[in-house]
Amino acid sequence: MILLSCRDLIRQFDRGPVFSNVTFDVKAGDRIGLVGPNGTGKSTLLRCLIGEDHPDNGVVETPNDVDIAMLEQRPKFDPGRSLIDEAKTGLQHLYDLQHEAEELANKMAEVTHPAELDTLGQRYDHLQEELTRKDAYNIDHLVDEVLHGLGFTDAEYERPLDTFSGGQLNRVLLARLLLRSPDVMFLDEPTNHLDVQSVEWLENFLTTGEKTFVLVSHDRLFLDRTVDRVIELHRSHVALYRGNYTRYREQREERHAIQLNAHERQLDEIARQKAFIAKNKAGQKTKQAQDREKKLAKLERIDRPDEFERLAMDFGEATRTGDLVLECKGLTKGFAEREDGQAAGDLFADLSLRIERGQRWGLVGPNGCGKTTLLKTLLGELPPDAGTFRIGANVEVGYYDQKLSSVSSETDCIEAVRPPKDMTMTPGHARAILAKFGIKDDLSLHKIGAMSGGERGKVALARLAALPCNVMVLDEPTNHLDLWAVEALEAALAKYDGTILFVSHDRAFLDALATHVLVWDDGVWREHEGNFSDYRAFRSRIETSQPTEPKSRRPDRPAASARQKSKPQTDRPKYPYRNIEDLEAEIAEVEGRLVELEAELIDPAILSNAGRIQDVRSEYDSRKRELADLEDRWVEAAG
Repeated sequence: MILLSCRDLIRQFDRGPVFSNVTFDVKAGDRIGLVGPNGTGKSTLLRCLIGEDHPDNGVVETPNDVDIAMLEQRPKFDPGRSLIDEAKTGLQHLYDLQHEAEELANKMAEVTHPAELDTLGQRYDHLQEELTRKDAYNIDHLVDEVLHGLGFTDAEYERPLDTFSGGQLNRVLLARLLLRSPDVMFLDEPTNHLDVQSVEWLENFLTTGEKTFVLVSHDRLFLDRTVDRVIELHRSHVALYRGNYTRYREQREERHAIQLNAHERQLDEIARQKAFIAKNKAGQKTKQAQDREKKLAKLERIDRPDEFERLAMDFGEATRTGDLVLECKGLTKGFAEREDGQAAGDLFADLSLRIERGQRWGLVGPNGCGKTTLLKTLLGELPPDAGTFRIGANVEVGYYDQKLSSVSSETDCIEAVRPPKDMTMTPGHARAILAKFGIKDDLSLHKIGAMSGGERGKVALARLAALPCNVMVLDEPTNHLDLWAVEALEAALAKYDGTILFVSHDRAFLDALATHVLVWDDGVWREHEGNFSDYRAFRSRIETSQPTEPKSRRPDRPAASARQKSKPQTDRPKYPYRNIEDLEAEIAEVEGRLVELEAELIDPAILSNAGRIQDVRSEYDSRKRELADLEDRWVEAAG
């Protein structure tokens, strides 16, 4: 079934066409990735498809009963609304259906005329089918699943939205859209502001069931695991590919090679024909020459295939440091109070770490675990609460600040790149560095405050390249970079011979670069030699082979103190002693009640009552927890 169809879309601004002759369909179950370099019009195309913008030519068609929605980019919420209230607005249509079904059930109980009863019954059956299809009787569980999956806790449910950060508010927008579950979702950079765990949850959520979506993302692994079609938007035209991102790149290279070969062969043939024509324009073969000249004039030329701009990012050669670059012992940092006024403990405690020359350390952890604070503490920008750290010999640190917060918004790019107190760098040299990072021509004269996030990020990287640093500290360097810029940055950092400490949620980027990782795992910073996938595989082997071993004894060395480790095991009973026979009688009673509740959950009379079904579901969950607790007590008593 076609849910959305666009034909011959054209959108242009003063500088020329953004895209031309865009034609494709979105069918039920399609999972489409929209890719292309920054500035090619991906977000504009999405807005045209959703109706927030209008093409200059062409049409977008959707059936009247198809619900389409797009992930908003600018949070706007009613004052005083809580997280849980806002999340549930995404389910308002289900609450409305439940209310209508309840009213119909009451009417049916009063109506006696057969024809009217039949009409009401048909509508009631339709509502029940719709509520069942959308799992409307498990609304609270769905809300919990989505909010927890996106990194929110139960304690935050009642918090007013005006106490959340900008990144958290963007996650609220995503939660609201996922709960709404429209027929077609348009997702523009949905993984922004998500940590690794939340990105992986979102991957699973999007690929479970028959969801239909079009998404823009610069996360290669996320695209690989979620999409089965790719639409490339480049130089105002679209090309369609089957498969995920990796398959798209393979197919694109194949198409490029075939078209380039055909283009070059045609050029050779044209040159051969022109030579024949020039040689025989006057002579015995004049007629043949004239005939070939006519055919050549009518020949449809094969264009040279488009190529993406290949950024030549380069950080130069790093001067040599001592073997030790950075070492900290017992490092502790915490805040007495969080932004929401709740007490907070240590962000990290008794952290001990040694970084040596040439190593590339990736820091991975959930939002709020203190990664940026750790970096700033190691840089000396924040004082530790306890512990010591020292910098090795001949170390020159360069810090990537994607917001360029140390540079005035009125500064142009050339001045922003110039190292502090360095009057020897010429504008031409600064332009040359900027050009390697994609900031060229008039763009290099722009003020920092007028640039997009991606452009500022590239200027910040160019500024880093201009510094005489041999240790780079990078906080989310891939933010706002397109797929091709991320790959260029990967290549540049891979050949950099200095030392790198970086924070990233991009798993492909982590795997390509990290020689070591420092991972926040179950409340403990753990260090591991190898990349992020190596760490995951190692932890999986340990947990599979030793499922009952306490965390403090696992062989990957925790980089934190004993206060963060699991408490030692003791022989003290977990529960007060109870007679086994009493426990067995109580277990049998709870199991019997669960059987009754399961019968009620499929009873049509109860299913028609939204309030009653919620009560039954709540008691059922409570009894399940009670049964698990009783069984644990029985196991301890029997042992």
